[in-house]
Amino acid sequence: MNTVLKLLAELGSAAARFHDEQVRDVKARRVQVDEVWQFCYCKAKNTPADKKGQFGFGDVWTWTAIDAESKLIVSYALGPRSPQMAYELMKDLASRLGTQVQLTTDGHKAYLEAIEGAFGNEIDYAMLIKLYGNPKGNKEERRYSPGECCGTIKGAVCGNPDQKHISTSFIERQNLTVRMGMRRFTRLTNGFSKKIENHIHALGLHYMHYNFCRIHKTLRVTPAMEAGLTDHVWTLEEVALLLEAKNMEAKSKKRGSYKKKSA
Repeated sequence: MNTVLKLLAELGSAAARFHDEQVRDVKARRVQVDEVWQFCYCKAKNTPADKKGQFGFGDVWTWTAIDAESKLIVSYALGPRSPQMAYELMKDLASRLGTQVQLTTDGHKAYLEAIEGAFGNEIDYAMLIKLYGNPKGNKEERRYSPGECCGTIKGAVCGNPDQKHISTSFIERQNLTVRMGMRRFTRLTNGFSKKIENHIHALGLHYMHYNFCRIHKTLRVTPAMEAGLTDHVWTLEEVALLLEAKNMEAKSKKRGSYKKKSA
């Protein structure tokens, strides 16, 4: 187990670094943003008194931004569901886009100031608020069921967003992909992350695989190919080579620092 976790940490870190360096100047037209909940170590209500308020113990939110056309995950971040995290995501998203986009989020108020701070007025931004009623069924059946969506409210916040494309459907489907593809996000199991560091590395590896290795059934290519970031479907061997490149660079830096010290 220690060997596997060591590999997860090293390869997850290499994958996150690759995403940070290569997912840039994305020519997107429409972007959708949302956040998905999970917990680490234990649920918030069970967090020990000496660990309350510490990131990595209790609720952990994964914030993601997806290109609605290429299905590329342009930006992602982990943290609490706070205004500061909303701003961090939007600031990172703005740095990765090469075009002005139409952006859609849900009704989370933290997005309002975050988007204004990151984009200013150079964006067409709209909110989609879903209205939910009580879930159907008896008490036990309703326990883990979401409320029934009984309507939506669309509203332009900034710029001139196209009403036809005010939607969060693709990012909500991506949330399902995360839950289905990562055991750490499966509800009602003991597969949740016990350490926040491993949770972060697993997400980095997941999004690397999703963007560059996994063929999207509708597009028939990977999201990275559709976005023009690569010209082929990456194999797992190529992903593993990211670790070799990272190790070679680390050795090169060590040699460089040694020479500098010797001189």
